[in-house]
Amino acid sequence: MSGGSLPERRGANFYTCIAIYFDLMVNQMVKYTPDVLNRTFAALADPTRRRILAHLAHGDRCDTDLARPHRMSLPAVSKHLRVLENAGLIRRKRYGRVHELKLEALPMKKAAQWIEEYRRFWEGSLDRLADYLEKTNKRADQKGRA
Repeated sequence: MSGGSLPERRGANFYTCIAIYFDLMVNQMVKYTPDVLNRTFAALADPTRRRILAHLAHGDRCDTDLARPHRMSLPAVSKHLRVLENAGLIRRKRYGRVHELKLEALPMKKAAQWIEEYRRFWEGSLDRLADYLEKTNKRADQKGRA
């Protein structure tokens, strides 16, 4: 590479901006309870549990109805339901021997908000990087013409 080392070409302001952005990113994580996000993402990581949630999005269902399309035993589905319940993604009502399950979307909303903050952060960072590179290229073009 010509034109000096990378730190010489970028300048101290570039590294100060990176440090500030990193600090903002880490501080945004404090707004959310890690346990809630961990349980939510862990529950959503399994495709069977995501399919169960998709079925519940169409309305309340009993556990036997949820087991039928997955070709699983009721105890296997019950394990998935417990994970979803512990994550706060479903709520169970018991009517004698019948267990009716209802989708609770608030934990997913919180996870989506957490992801959205990072999307905005990275979009803003990339926009600022594009501006910086554009200015740097203009300066290089002006020096090349002189």
